Amino acid sequence: MGVAYVATDFEELPLAAERPTTPTASLTAGLAEERVDHRFKALPPDAGGLTVGALAAERRNLFTGGFTTPVLALSAESVEHNLALLETYAERHGLAFAPHGKTSMAPQLFADQLKRGAWGITAAVPHQARVYRAYGIGRIFLANELVDPVALRWLAGEMTADPEFRFICYVDSVRGIELMEEALSASGATRPLDVVVELGAGEGTRTGARTEADCAAVADAVAAAGSLRLVGVAGYEGEVPDADPERVRAWLRRLVALAATFDAEKRFTGAEEIVISAGGSAWFDAVADVFAGIPELSSPVLKLLRSGAYVSHDDGHYKHLTPFNRVPGEGALEPAFRLWAQVVSRPTGEQAFLNAGKRDAAYDLDLPEAQVVRSARDGSVRPATGITVTGLSDQHTWVRTEEGAELEVGDWVGMGLSHPCTSFDKWQLIPLVEADGTVSDYIRTFF
Repeated sequence: MGVAYVATDFEELPLAAERPTTPTASLTAGLAEERVDHRFKALPPDAGGLTVGALAAERRNLFTGGFTTPVLALSAESVEHNLALLETYAERHGLAFAPHGKTSMAPQLFADQLKRGAWGITAAVPHQARVYRAYGIGRIFLANELVDPVALRWLAGEMTADPEFRFICYVDSVRGIELMEEALSASGATRPLDVVVELGAGEGTRTGARTEADCAAVADAVAAAGSLRLVGVAGYEGEVPDADPERVRAWLRRLVALAATFDAEKRFTGAEEIVISAGGSAWFDAVADVFAGIPELSSPVLKLLRSGAYVSHDDGHYKHLTPFNRVPGEGALEPAFRLWAQVVSRPTGEQAFLNAGKRDAAYDLDLPEAQVVRSARDGSVRPATGITVTGLSDQHTWVRTEEGAELEVGDWVGMGLSHPCTSFDKWQLIPLVEADGTVSDYIRTFF
């Protein structure tokens, strides 16, 4: 149970029949048995040898409990708020929800999402699907065309061993379908693999068949492949060129029209439901609006939203892009990450250096934002007035300080981060921290 299932090769994983298939507290509880040691940044040195569960039970304080800097903290209250908000949003708009797991790669958070009604979890690559299966995820939507024969052989084994396991993936090329058919046939697959045709967002964008005619050719190839079954259409509106509400909605209407055309042409024969899927973290309001107008088709429609960054939100990229800025009446997400680093050098009155860097903080979209300072003298917390992050080295944060800014060697600086996907992946074990600084749990990631 737990981390013991995560192996280094597809063939080393136990078959699905040998594992629990529901991500319950008992399944993810195996994570609590892992021993704390040097592998995990920032954890208290005197906790070495304790299990994660035993350390969590001590409910240490992030600032006085022996944690070293830099340390990434995840707000327990904000994560709970964000989980609840997207649950109610999906329910309100009649959407099924398969949040993208690549954001956190954290089975504990997957379990929380599923408890809150998620249909399943979205993946991007085979490794992520393996982690999901190791922790009992019963429905996986792979937002990519899967052509790796080793991964397809593993997948066929999972589907054979667990008749309840549902897996859906993109297809966008005739050649890709040939490779899938070859690998699945050779593996002795006992039931067809469900696929959705990916409609590209436009010329020069990422993956996906570019035109409706291209999509039809892909669908024809699926029909000729005995190991595949066409169950819907999908895509990613976040790649629409020069995206704005009008252009995004126009593309989403193309996606819906493609599904209706395929249905009229009886291309979804054998599908119990028709899957229409879109939705990143920037335009799910447009997805909800357009999907509300999906016409009646020959089978029930699974309107599948895939937003993932919401679970932690951020203080940069998604703070500006979130649809809740456009629909404030529906609620607001809360940034859950704060990276704490310590002032280790104050060479001039205009400059300081912290002991966090590119190995600790996301920097691909925006630099960290200094928010608060915790005094090393008395533990008091004050706004980071006049303090600006100007750059990152591997293990240093470059800080510019204005005249009169209060900051001295030893102080802790709390920083907001941008882009959750490149924040989670720098930390294997992340303290889940309550508002008073109490660490109530530790979130294990698998990147």
